[in-house]
Amino acid sequence: MIEIDHVTKRYGSHTAVSDLTLTVEPGRIYGFLGPNGAGKSTTMNIMTGCLSATEGTVRIEGHDIFDEPNEAKSRIGYLPEQPPVYPEMTPREYLRFVARAKGVRGEAFSRQIENALAVTQTQDVQNRLIKNLSKGYRQRVGIAQALLGNPSVVILDEPTVGLDPLQIIEIRDLIKTLGKTHTVILSSHILSEVRAVCDQIMIISKGRLVASDTPDHLEKLFAGSMSLELTLRGSREKIQSVLGSVPGVGGLTFTEGEVEGAQGVTLETNPPADLSEAVFSACAQANLPILRMGMRKASLEDVFLELTGAAEDEAPAASETEGGPAA
Repeated sequence: MIEIDHVTKRYGSHTAVSDLTLTVEPGRIYGFLGPNGAGKSTTMNIMTGCLSATEGTVRIEGHDIFDEPNEAKSRIGYLPEQPPVYPEMTPREYLRFVARAKGVRGEAFSRQIENALAVTQTQDVQNRLIKNLSKGYRQRVGIAQALLGNPSVVILDEPTVGLDPLQIIEIRDLIKTLGKTHTVILSSHILSEVRAVCDQIMIISKGRLVASDTPDHLEKLFAGSMSLELTLRGSREKIQSVLGSVPGVGGLTFTEGEVEGAQGVTLETNPPADLSEAVFSACAQANLPILRMGMRKASLEDVFLELTGAAEDEAPAASETEGGPAA
């Protein structure tokens, strides 16, 4: 459906997107995940034809976004990070304006507007001025305009930014609904948001695609060894001797226990396995009281940090944020 082939975008000496190649298949919800300044918004602007690429090609259902812009763009509905709404219009007036601009005519004109209002649940506010609507409703109106023209792909740039928790939940539910009838691509740097709604995650770091897979598979691929975290009452020597003899234990790390006189222990398992029962049995036989025990597996947060190096990288300078120097 969407083919991005060796796309690069440079702003002077700064490379915002570097040799990016990926394919978006129909009927799924994709998430572009990456830290601020990773190149997500730049990639989306290139995909929608709002920004030219320094190198490479983008095809939407076989149509080159640069050589056949009208054909390619007619298949895309786009919501930028800042909804392009006119505050002095009502939602209905605004949608009529956008529908005309997109060339929607005849019976489809009214039908698509009514459908957009219904899908985004904005019928109750359709005759109020947009400037008087909450940010959540303004975002819904922005999504409604993206649906006009009956696009096969809906692209949403940071669709929940600035919303309160209830509004975030509502927009997530709306995105899931859109995913039943459209291919949806959204960008975010919020891990929980991508995890909650996306079928496929594409992690971008420093303008490069560093991973593309389902959330569950990414976590499994990067799980490595599992960790069993315990709080035990006993000497370090005895704990080392007892736990070190359990088959599958890859190593022990001691920390201060949460209870006075106790030892905190992180036990690495290699190969990945749940050794809870074996550890419990060994400690019981050795009279080592277990005060707390829990298994820790790799999460999407761990994958994100490992792939992007977000924990070590400094924030980009103002001239190096997404969208280039003028962003």
